[in-house]
Amino acid sequence: MEGFKIRNQELPYFFTATVVDWIDVFTRKIYKDCIIESFDFCIKNKGMVVFGYVIMSNHIHFIVQSKDGKLSDLIRDFKKFTAKTILEKIQSEPESRREWMIERFKLATKSHSRNKNYQFWQYGSHPEEIYTNKFMWTKLDYIHLNPVKAGIVEKASDYRYSSASNYVLDEGLIEIEKADNPVVDVLNLKNFTKYNEY
Repeated sequence: MEGFKIRNQELPYFFTATVVDWIDVFTRKIYKDCIIESFDFCIKNKGMVVFGYVIMSNHIHFIVQSKDGKLSDLIRDFKKFTAKTILEKIQSEPESRREWMIERFKLATKSHSRNKNYQFWQYGSHPEEIYTNKFMWTKLDYIHLNPVKAGIVEKASDYRYSSASNYVLDEGLIEIEKADNPVVDVLNLKNFTKYNEY
């Protein structure tokens, strides 16, 4: 069992969802779009509030809150639905790695009786409670600078599959709730301008 738990269903939390065996599923647009569509659906229909996110090649980071105070249910449903949708696409779309991937997802179920056929996400999402505005920005900076540190883009706001452009350019793939900009916190402002300096 993971040591990190959602203790307050109403607060925002930072989550990480990782594909089993760190398989680089999200190198293809079609699978990244499944995540975006699920976020969009949850925002519009499930009371999800997204403060920030990034989709990397084999994991996603996101900060979300539940308007209904049912965060655990929301995360469980989000992971279940995205796993089902992506697995269906892997099996129905042209995918050169299909057999290898499906075999890995099948093997992953052997150590857990919860999944009958395939396991897409690793168990646990390492939830971290966002208890201050400063901590929110520490996590947002971490999320947004992921693609920069990975050498994918020079500026965080150039990476399409993250909320950096929502903060810097006021536009993005999904509608997010912008965290308050802590103007008194010079360190965070420095990090914020970093998005445009890289």
